[in-house]
Amino acid sequence: MDYLPLIGTVTILNLLAAMSPGPDFVMTVRNALCYSRRSGIFTSLGISAALGIHLFYCAAGIGLLISKSVVFFSLIKFLGVGYLIYIGVASILSKKSKLDVSAEKSLLDLTRLQAFKMGFLTNVLNPKATLFFLSLFTFVIGSSTPVYIILIISAIIMVTAFTWFSIVSIFLAQPNVQRIFLKYERIINFTLGGFLIFLGVKIALTLR
Repeated sequence: MDYLPLIGTVTILNLLAAMSPGPDFVMTVRNALCYSRRSGIFTSLGISAALGIHLFYCAAGIGLLISKSVVFFSLIKFLGVGYLIYIGVASILSKKSKLDVSAEKSLLDLTRLQAFKMGFLTNVLNPKATLFFLSLFTFVIGSSTPVYIILIISAIIMVTAFTWFSIVSIFLAQPNVQRIFLKYERIINFTLGGFLIFLGVKIALTLR
């Protein structure tokens, strides 16, 4: 019971971080709108799996090494930047799709693995995620925190992120929302692609 306030604090902080318009949110919105609810959900699953990677190495102390090493941090940073810009450019240059909102899914849909990989790479290559969880473990979770509490918190973080992004995917895959998307598809693709490029450039220009 002594750790309930800690668990509640971490859950709220993680939910707020997930709801912020960062690369994870934009990628989920893009795949749910441009492809399908399934693609959005598997993108969410990839994001959640990547969170597990961040949580593991931060708990193991590797996150501190990454944050202190210019080489490691820069490598992760620019791999992530390149990936975000690549997806952003692809969105801007994408041709207008011929989706049938009455159909259960589009022939142009992503495979489960493709959607999962996009979510996973977007999150795992985001250096801000490293710093966020490192800060969380440093300032919220102390050295005396039991391992089982850290495992519970890690599970809650992953489930919370997956649930939030899945809800976003389900909402955006509704037929009425899809009809609006089809009407303004080029504008939406250009906006989402531009925002991904903006996030990539912003991360590239951010000082350690």
